[in-house]
Amino acid sequence: MESEFTVLLRRFLPFAGVQELTGESRLFDLGLDSMQSVELLFAIEDTYGVELPPELLVDATFETAGALWRAVSRVREAAAEPAS
Repeated sequence: MESEFTVLLRRFLPFAGVQELTGESRLFDLGLDSMQSVELLFAIEDTYGVELPPELLVDATFETAGALWRAVSRVREAAAEPAS
């Protein structure tokens, strides 16, 4: 995960404190709630210039920091691929 991503995430995780955020960090255990999930989604889309498709807007995507980062990375990679 990029450090910029973990800094962005931390703003939405009130229980994260100073602990290191890893791919296994469970976002809901760290205080992410449904309203914050929406705000986090908008922040990710604004920061990375991508839009997560509806099929990725599921609980599993927001379960861990790693799962969310993988979803963002896939969308970024797809956006960077030249159209055929």
